[in-house]
Amino acid sequence: MCRSIKTLRPPALPEEATQDEIRAAALQYVRKVSGFRAPAAHNREVFDRAVDAIAEATAELLDGLEVRGAAAR
Repeated sequence: MCRSIKTLRPPALPEEATQDEIRAAALQYVRKVSGFRAPAAHNREVFDRAVDAIAEATAELLDGLEVRGAAAR
């Protein structure tokens, strides 16, 4: 769906994803889904809340994934 969002788990990313990388991926997702690169002022709050929620869900997902053949965290 979003080609500019990179995979944030090993082996695609050898080290843990940073909060900045997670937030950038969330921002790209919200931009794609909403159709707005930058929302109008009246949509800014809901746009930012969506980015925060998706970044949090992404971090939770990455923390819970078990990658076969990878060393345990």
